Amino acid sequence: MNIVRLEKNNRQGMDDVMQMLVESFPHSWPNKHSALEVIDYCLEDGNIALVAVEAGQVLGFIGGQPQYGQTGWELHPLVVRSDRQGRGIGAKLVRALEGEVLRRGGVMIYLGTDDEEGKTTLSNCDLYPNLLKQIGAVRNLDNHPFEFYKKVGFEIVGVLPDANGLGKPDILMAKRLGRSANEDA
Repeated sequence: MNIVRLEKNNRQGMDDVMQMLVESFPHSWPNKHSALEVIDYCLEDGNIALVAVEAGQVLGFIGGQPQYGQTGWELHPLVVRSDRQGRGIGAKLVRALEGEVLRRGGVMIYLGTDDEEGKTTLSNCDLYPNLLKQIGAVRNLDNHPFEFYKKVGFEIVGVLPDANGLGKPDILMAKRLGRSANEDA
């Protein structure tokens, strides 16, 4: 398996990514047109769009966009073909994105991972009282992606309660790249 840049002229690759986005995230991308919009955004100058490819088939996709100048980058989106999940493809895509971000002067990557379907203990409740305590006690109830991101080094750095409706938060996660802040102190 190879991780390569998704090129604008790779129509088959773009179609494969559109299909994965629609199948995996129908609430965010209900059709190929809406999925194409996010892919086109990832392909804009300065952004990063990478695919995992094996035997000519696209198995996964990751996008990254610079924020805060070039120091902070948003990871958006990440998708792996449903029949190939759990085999390290997502982790390899994240590592490849991290390498690209480091080469461009980035020092951290962040993301938001919505819980619209009650998959963590942060959903279906009022997070405003004792927010930090609730974040500290978060549990995965039904295969929510925040656990994958923790395994590849991200930490929960905040939560936007009700971002997707009452009881439907956005879990904010981030990861420092390269050396620690203490090395410069």
